[in-house]
Amino acid sequence: MGSMPRRLAACAAFGALLPAAALAASPPRSWAQAQIALVTRQGLFAGTPATFDADAPLTRGALEDALGRLTGGGVIPADGTASVSMEDLDRSLVDALDLGDSADRFDRAARSAGLDPPPRFGTEVVARLLGLRLDHPAAHDDLELQPQQPATRAEAAYSLAQILGFGSDERHTSATTIPPDYTTSLPVERVNAAASAFAFPPLSVWQRRIIATAISYVGYPYVWGGTGDGTAGFDCSGFVWRVYKLTPYPDEGDLASALRGRTTMAMSGEVSRAERIGLNDLQAGDVLFFGKGPHSKPAQIDHTAIYLGNGWLVQSSGEGVALAPLDGWYRSSFAWARRPLAEAQLTG
Repeated sequence: MGSMPRRLAACAAFGALLPAAALAASPPRSWAQAQIALVTRQGLFAGTPATFDADAPLTRGALEDALGRLTGGGVIPADGTASVSMEDLDRSLVDALDLGDSADRFDRAARSAGLDPPPRFGTEVVARLLGLRLDHPAAHDDLELQPQQPATRAEAAYSLAQILGFGSDERHTSATTIPPDYTTSLPVERVNAAASAFAFPPLSVWQRRIIATAISYVGYPYVWGGTGDGTAGFDCSGFVWRVYKLTPYPDEGDLASALRGRTTMAMSGEVSRAERIGLNDLQAGDVLFFGKGPHSKPAQIDHTAIYLGNGWLVQSSGEGVALAPLDGWYRSSFAWARRPLAEAQLTG
């Protein structure tokens, strides 16, 4: 091992000369330090970045107060000390942006297709389309929270900072700046448009079973190597693995054996070229693979998802388990798909 660089050695030596009390007085930097600085500067949370208790549970009173300051109104509930779960945080943010109707449209579309989505489904779809969640680096996957777990103040700061970014490129450098109307921002308008057009296609019994399982995890975080078994969430192939391999279905026959390899590359290479399904022939329930486009080799496949139909997919990615339209990067990177239901002769 090489010697310590002079600059780091000097810092270490200086730190050793500081009193223990001085070192203890400096709180550790949070992963959301930049966002904390923004929301405290804007007065959404009291105090300063130095006094912000980032890892403490978010309370209902603190959240409602922050949202009231953001929108210019709001009522603090009677039990302001109650903790707020991650799904409650997302629901409150979506409502504050007047996107409750759009969340309901996603929910109604699922129910109209014969699915039974969890109560959080619509608001989680909307919150993740808005980018209100952060995918923590793999080395810090212990920070990832499931929807029902208590949210931290850092998570709230991150989400609120994202919303502040909707309304101004300047990100409101003055704490006395009157916030713009975030409900007319471009991200909000895009979500409203997507929700208005969203619908599932007619689904077979087996497509309905697969998709019902897949959307039941919407709102769970991305976790490297995760399959939802003993972990907080999923990576992209772990999500597909959970839906098709680890979930038991009545009369499933050989379905659990259709996928053999655990990795995205392995899953993509298990079907011959003749069995690969192109972009124009996709059906709900197909497993999608993304890489360098239609001429990719299995070794170049680096992402997978499940097709919902009508140009939408469900996946575990940087937004956690979320819905996304099959456009932009997804369309240009699409390599091929496979149809595990047909492979297991479950077409009805």
